[in-house]
Amino acid sequence: MFWPNMFTSAASGQQRKGVDWTGGWVSSVVGRQSSAGTMVNTETAMAVSALRACVTLLAESVAQLPCELYRRDDQGGRVRAVDHPLYDLIHSQPNRKDTSFEYYEQGMGALTLEGNEFSLIDRDGAGYPRELIPVHPKKVRVLKGPDGLPYYQLLEHADEIVPMRMMHHVKAFSIDGFVGLSPIATNADAIGLALATEQHAAAVFQRGTTMSGVIQRPREAAPIQDQAKVDRLLEKFAERHSGLRNMFSVALLQEGMEYKQLAMDNEKAQLLESRNFGVIEVCRLYKVPPHMIQQLDKATFNNIEHQGLQFVIYTLLPWIKRKEAAMMRDLLLPEERKNLYIEFNVGGLLRGDQKSRYEAYALGRQWGWLSVNDIRRLENMPPIAGGGKYLTPMNMTDSQRPGESLNATPEQLQAIQEILQ
Repeated sequence: MFWPNMFTSAASGQQRKGVDWTGGWVSSVVGRQSSAGTMVNTETAMAVSALRACVTLLAESVAQLPCELYRRDDQGGRVRAVDHPLYDLIHSQPNRKDTSFEYYEQGMGALTLEGNEFSLIDRDGAGYPRELIPVHPKKVRVLKGPDGLPYYQLLEHADEIVPMRMMHHVKAFSIDGFVGLSPIATNADAIGLALATEQHAAAVFQRGTTMSGVIQRPREAAPIQDQAKVDRLLEKFAERHSGLRNMFSVALLQEGMEYKQLAMDNEKAQLLESRNFGVIEVCRLYKVPPHMIQQLDKATFNNIEHQGLQFVIYTLLPWIKRKEAAMMRDLLLPEERKNLYIEFNVGGLLRGDQKSRYEAYALGRQWGWLSVNDIRRLENMPPIAGGGKYLTPMNMTDSQRPGESLNATPEQLQAIQEILQ
């Protein structure tokens, strides 16, 4: 039995006098107002197309990676621990409702939006996890217990507090070590500015007046009093000189009329730059290269392979390592961590193009540290009979033991020595 007044809130550090969860719940939903005057919370932030693209890119990139449970063998290698109860849970189906892709995609989305990912752990009698049930981060409050460990209060059931062993918690960057910081909450002004820019651009197109050109009559000409004549003149001009069929047509203006084409003014040009700057700010927030969310203004594809590798190494891997470490802490028993470990397979993302891979395989094969089956395993192909042999280059010999390298008889060695002498 857990009593709420035994704990302190990890966010405030104050002792809780009773069960009062409404403050945290309401503040999480409302968000806060940015300096640009826009309200920023999870729902409004997802309206920024660049932010949504970054979040879905990270979530889908992690969700597509196979998650494996490995066991270390006596030779220093590893094998898949398919016989372990946890293997199918993390590899195929974490719970009865979600597939592995859906589960990891949802968890990564919560992690990048709210800064925390929570899943209730349903264990069997032996202590092994049977299901991982996702819980929305806004429905969980993290408490600091008298033993210094985190406890989790489920806000939908205010009296229910679960210990650490029953909750799988992945944190983003954290200051107090209990709660991850939300990128949206800590960067509300940058996101709010992008929201305000989008709203201003929409208002310009909704209420603004934009013309491609004007027809001017000389000052000394008598004004046209009949509005219907003006309308007919403009309609006839637009009919003859607008659209694809009338491109590059020649116009004849009478009575000293003059047509002037209007260019985009500086204010509208700055509006476009501001919108692009908002995209770059969101990409900087999530460390996502702009070209990966279709911002191709300054993109070059000469080194696209290296840019992809940088995305995997400097953007994806830190998130993946957070998830792997939290899964090993929460899902493996303490005595199992010596021989078992959890790993997302990022080999497919780190591979180069086909030509570069085959050249690397050829070097490894020629110099004797890759066999045919090693290469086939790296290319996800089944092994073949006799494919486990390793080659030895003929020009590589042991300088201290020449006889073994040459496979020479004692008589041949004696003849060689006489020649050399």
